[in-house]
Amino acid sequence: MPDIPTEAETLARAQAGDPEAFGALVEPHLSLFYNAIVRILGNAQDAQDALQEALIGIHRDLPRFEGRSRFTTWAYPVCVNAALMVRRSRVRRREEGMEVRVSHGDGEGRPMEVEGSLDWSVEAEALDHMEQAEMRALILKALDEIPETHRIVFVLKDLEEWETEAIASNLGISLALVRQRLHRARMALQGRLKSHLSGRRP
Repeated sequence: MPDIPTEAETLARAQAGDPEAFGALVEPHLSLFYNAIVRILGNAQDAQDALQEALIGIHRDLPRFEGRSRFTTWAYPVCVNAALMVRRSRVRRREEGMEVRVSHGDGEGRPMEVEGSLDWSVEAEALDHMEQAEMRALILKALDEIPETHRIVFVLKDLEEWETEAIASNLGISLALVRQRLHRARMALQGRLKSHLSGRRP
């Protein structure tokens, strides 16, 4: 009976470009990666797209992985970042669609009287959606501006609602470090949101 290769051996082969080894390396963790992504995105199709992007990124950057931590500890942030990128893209698409609808007029600032035009209640709802999209975009932009180690903890705790113990276990860090990074991430995001909201007050 042939010996089953260790993860370290499979990793070495995958880093050398063996596609079968790469498949064997990531396959046991696909459920973990996908569940993290789908919790962020809330949409199975988007999650599949983000997972594919994450696997491409893992494959591309794998030669630079030095093996100082568990493979999942290194690869997990790649998956979370791929999900965040899809969220940003999704927000941009929505905002662009809203801009087209809002700017649709007769050239003199008056709405065009066309069949199916929005009534006031729907227009108010559209404006509310614009504000929500703006806030989501702001949060995502702020997430880009904080260290990746803090961003990952924030996403897992506040977006995915993981328990602190599970975060520590999956990232291979202490409970105290999880709490420290989460606190710093929240403070950084709170400062950016306060600055934005105060700037909008009349």
